[in-house]
Amino acid sequence: MLTLKQIRENKAFTLERLAVKGVDAAEAVEKIERLDDERKSIQGQLDELLAQQNAVAKEVGMLFKQGRREEAEAAKGKTAALKEASRELDEKLRKAEAELNAVIVTLPNFPCKDVPHGRTAADNVIVRTGGKNPELENALPHWELARKYDIIDFELGVKLTGAGFPVYKGQGSALQRALISFFLDCNTAAGYTEIMPPLMVNEASGYGTGQLPDKEGQMYHVGVDNFYLIPTAEVPVTNIFRDVILDESDFPVKMTAYTPCFRREAGSYGKDVRGLNRLHQFDKVEIVQIAHPDKSYEALEGMIAHVESIVQKLELPYRILRLCGGDMSFTSAITYDFEVYSAAQGRWLEVSSVSNFESFQANRLKLRYRDARKKTQLAHTLNGSSLALPRIVAALLENNQTPEGIRIPAALVPYTRFEMIR
Repeated sequence: MLTLKQIRENKAFTLERLAVKGVDAAEAVEKIERLDDERKSIQGQLDELLAQQNAVAKEVGMLFKQGRREEAEAAKGKTAALKEASRELDEKLRKAEAELNAVIVTLPNFPCKDVPHGRTAADNVIVRTGGKNPELENALPHWELARKYDIIDFELGVKLTGAGFPVYKGQGSALQRALISFFLDCNTAAGYTEIMPPLMVNEASGYGTGQLPDKEGQMYHVGVDNFYLIPTAEVPVTNIFRDVILDESDFPVKMTAYTPCFRREAGSYGKDVRGLNRLHQFDKVEIVQIAHPDKSYEALEGMIAHVESIVQKLELPYRILRLCGGDMSFTSAITYDFEVYSAAQGRWLEVSSVSNFESFQANRLKLRYRDARKKTQLAHTLNGSSLALPRIVAALLENNQTPEGIRIPAALVPYTRFEMIR
């Protein structure tokens, strides 16, 4: 979350930056200023009472030493009254701090200076493209190819659970497993440590990375235990460092994880959610970095180049977009999306987002490091999909269809152990 210092030291900058994300924060910022002033006033009163308590306690001790018992007992009565007043003020202070925090957490992260202005995906900026769009005649969409080759059963998923929970079969299952192993091997070869985290997290973890409060109702909640099914491996992996103080020599921290991901995708409908285009349960391999603030944008460029290299190995046509302010996530300072071209659907499919959150998540996580002066500072966090499987699979099936079957890219053959889906 944003810090009070960020909000209060330059109100005009705060309003201008949040406006880039399409947020009118004037009312919230005014409320934050008022609540912070109230909090400071209560804290001042409490500090004064505590000082009086200390003074009276010293007085009581001195009076007892001097044998002035009656005066000492009278002074002790003052201490009791001061303690009660302090308790009431302390409770009032906690409520004021909670109310202040509740407003601050509603404000999204500042977009960095390189984020383009805009409201929708139409305002995103194409950074670069790669590969060549295939030219196919009578191309079938992946949901028809899945039925033709009996590799993904969407109807059976509806029977077992509901829409958005497909069942992979035969070579379809093998392709999923191959992609997961391929992505993890690419990531570990690039210096990322593999993690196998839990698939459910507690409330503190969801709060730490910014998924909670869940304003859009996207997380699956296990009510009895108050756990949440993870929407991405970013949540448990980044939270490994919640309440941790690193040394500068620890940077960069690089981690990767494969997990199933669970998202309610409330409000999704229409042709864009057909087949694998938008699921409630899907597989994804994630990369996470914790970086020194002076090096986080260098780390971001490295992550973008790494994801790009994997897409290139899959022989998929792609483009990289820098998202505009209105299309960015709540927590991100800057985001680059990777899209691959779907020949049968005739459109671009998002397969990865690579983001720098700067200190926004770290402030929630209390993730800090000791600098050269031994002072603690907030670290920067970054993450990226490397990669999300559903639309990668959709593009691979659609773009590589031939009269003989579906061709497997050469880089994947050692993992699938077959060259064609037939």
